[in-house]
Amino acid sequence: MAEEREGRRRESALDQPREKRRRLAPRRPRVPRMDAEGFGRLSEGFARFMGTPQFLLYMTVFVVVWLLWNTYAPESAQFDPRALNYTLLTLILSLQASYAAPLILLAQNRQDDRDRVGLEQDRQRAERNLADTEYLAREVAALRLAVGEVATRDFVRSELRALLEEVELLAADARRDDDDGRLDRPVERTRDRAREKGRGKGRQRGAGPERPEPDDDAEEQAEQAEGSTGPARVPMSPG
Repeated sequence: MAEEREGRRRESALDQPREKRRRLAPRRPRVPRMDAEGFGRLSEGFARFMGTPQFLLYMTVFVVVWLLWNTYAPESAQFDPRALNYTLLTLILSLQASYAAPLILLAQNRQDDRDRVGLEQDRQRAERNLADTEYLAREVAALRLAVGEVATRDFVRSELRALLEEVELLAADARRDDDDGRLDRPVERTRDRAREKGRGKGRQRGAGPERPEPDDDAEEQAEQAEGSTGPARVPMSPG
């Protein structure tokens, strides 16, 4: 409501001119719109045809026939006589040149736009290729660093060979210790058996705190075992 009142007040004000609602000048006639793409293709086709040998051949034949007809034909049959310096032919060639120049320029502009778009696409493609190449270079460098830290086949072989040598040395030491223990075990077992037999006999006799006499057979067996395992004893001569 406030806006309507303000509009009415402005219309009724004498110090403000009214807006023009109707134009006195006639409207411009509507020009039919032409397909720019179609006209551009037409101009490119015309310009492309004018740059071919066929166009030059057809134009040459047309001009030669025109000149021969208007020169050697009867005067009643001539439509562009030589006396007028072939005015109609000159007009036709001028019109053809005047229309051909803008069409050729239009075709060149379209080609320039096409080349500009192609160059822009080539530049974007080159940037993407450069980015991909840099990424691949970084990945290859990272792979080289990772491969440098990984054990190679020769290194693994050398380590396994060293471990095998250590295992063989440990096995040899273990076999040597087993052989030494086997040599000492019969003597110790014979002595233990002799002591156990002596203790058993002492208990059966009911001996007191005095020490039981060892069994002669057990001692002889122990001496035989020591003689078989240890070095031979040399009898000492008396005196």
